[in-house]
Amino acid sequence: MLSVLLAGATQAPAATGPQTVELAAPAGSGLPVYVAVIRPVSAERLGNSWHPGCPVGPDQLRLVNLSFLGFDGAVHRGELVVHADRALEVARVFGDLYFGRFPIERMDTVEKYDSDDDASMAANNTSAFNCRAITGGTAWSNHSYGRAIDINTVQNPYVSGSGAVYPPNGAPYVDRTQTLPGMVHAGDVTERAFTSRGWTWGGSWDTPIDYQHFEKP
Repeated sequence: MLSVLLAGATQAPAATGPQTVELAAPAGSGLPVYVAVIRPVSAERLGNSWHPGCPVGPDQLRLVNLSFLGFDGAVHRGELVVHADRALEVARVFGDLYFGRFPIERMDTVEKYDSDDDASMAANNTSAFNCRAITGGTAWSNHSYGRAIDINTVQNPYVSGSGAVYPPNGAPYVDRTQTLPGMVHAGDVTERAFTSRGWTWGGSWDTPIDYQHFEKP
């Protein structure tokens, strides 16, 4: 089944078959149409990012293949795995980032990094689902439910209560007085795209501060 959803559509992703979200670029933007395709995802496709005992099953997740602008200014395709009840919303969020010309370096699902969060962060990878514990704890992370997304992890590092920076190559970006490509700041197009839809930004936390992290449990 294939559905084409235009601006204003509100239906949730179908249980089976792909859905396509197409959003026309504003006049004069010079951008091609934004396209996101939402599909079911299998355990095989999830690789070692999922295993029996995780809090959600593959049937509760969706693979979203979408357009994004790279640091090179070109249009690329990326993939995120998110919870089925967040998939359409996520497709629209990244449409806002696309038309707002927010650059993203790469967007690969985490099994391509052996589901190692440190390796994915060091590669400046934007990702969502990964069945793992919260950083420094044992409870399930909201990434384990497909209800959290990390964006440009180098430009938007995680800063622990002790001041440790993850990934370490994100240390130059802890100074948030800078306004550099790929950084997220309060009130910018990325923060608004998420928080206007009820997501929480980790950059607004007191400790730890997680500039890369958006979640909607």
